[in-house]
Amino acid sequence: MTVQEARPSQTEVMQWDEKYIARTFNRQDVVWDRGRQHRLWDIAGKEYLDFFSGHAVMNLGYGHPAQKEAMQAQLDKLVHNGNLFHFAEQALLAKRLVETSFGDKVFFANSGAEIVDLAIKLARKWARRERPQEDQYEIITLKGSFHGRTFGALSATGQDKYHQGVGPMLPGFKYVQINNFAATASAINNKTCAIMIEPVQGEGGIHISTVKYIKEVQELCKHNRLLLILDEIQCGLGRIGYFHAYQAFDVVPDVLLLGKPLGGGLPLSALVTRQDVALALTVGEHGSTFGGNPVAAAAGRVLLNELDRPGFLEKARKTGAYLGQQLGMLAADYPDRIVGVRGTGLMWGLELKERGPETVRLALEAGLVINCTAGQVLRFLPALTITPEEVDEAVAIIRKILAGKTGPAAG
Repeated sequence: MTVQEARPSQTEVMQWDEKYIARTFNRQDVVWDRGRQHRLWDIAGKEYLDFFSGHAVMNLGYGHPAQKEAMQAQLDKLVHNGNLFHFAEQALLAKRLVETSFGDKVFFANSGAEIVDLAIKLARKWARRERPQEDQYEIITLKGSFHGRTFGALSATGQDKYHQGVGPMLPGFKYVQINNFAATASAINNKTCAIMIEPVQGEGGIHISTVKYIKEVQELCKHNRLLLILDEIQCGLGRIGYFHAYQAFDVVPDVLLLGKPLGGGLPLSALVTRQDVALALTVGEHGSTFGGNPVAAAAGRVLLNELDRPGFLEKARKTGAYLGQQLGMLAADYPDRIVGVRGTGLMWGLELKERGPETVRLALEAGLVINCTAGQVLRFLPALTITPEEVDEAVAIIRKILAGKTGPAAG
């Protein structure tokens, strides 16, 4: 019996999932087997076009040749040891992150939530070192934000639904409306140490901060000696058509948070900051067993090199603009079904009046992978290498669903 013949069926895998895995995800009825470029195949062999990219992780698509080669080469040499020693791949990735950003120093972790927790710790340590006579620990974040599921990141998240049943949240967080500068300024008091913003809110439904707002907040932070923390875990590293999202807003943060695509599908996140801020944490005050894993770091270096390749981001911006245009045409053709379209780069949301989760299910049946968030917002997060032809293919599937030409409504 060959390995392929010995593989379990889709039904078996879903039964085992139901029996053995704790139910914290609302999974779709599909079992992925493999991926290549912008396509996925389930365990039964059906092909799908992927416009979700593993939750904005696979920015170079599946099986990118250079990324796969770098990961396999490192896998053959050393998978893991520990951060009490030096690793070439980790140091080289940190060097590239500094070279491509405003920063001087890098901290590594595994997930977005972990790096948010580190940012909270760093901001409080920095404030107390800068002004030891004052008790500054509060951080202002935005309503609709999503910063992660650890207790620190969850407390920073400005969505009540995630706080239900697990309170009280950790003290020290205030939430203000996105793009409301007056409310942001009014929230500052003598306990504030930082303001943390997602430049583009992903899980919150694709809401974009204005350039004016972020620039005003930057000046507010400078005037009040606060840290400006930008959470680019989803919207950074090319996702909105810029190497770092802050470049699109013409600002320079004090602390930059990166994650999702950084490890090429393996857990890896990073905090980038200036030397004077990094000094707030000394030896023994923070650590991570797996943070900066050499295999993930090897993948991260390839991603940064691709983003830096001439024309790469320009092409991604053009394809993203085309995706937005095509979604806008859908909205114009189906005003009775669609509330609106919003997004930038290759990060778009199509807000429906109803049936968002059902539309995701019908799209999956038709061979398109998307996601629904914030109630009825269809979220499109394709690889940065997606083509205009594949955009047309994806939009055509959504059009058929809206027209009732696929699924039960077509009968």
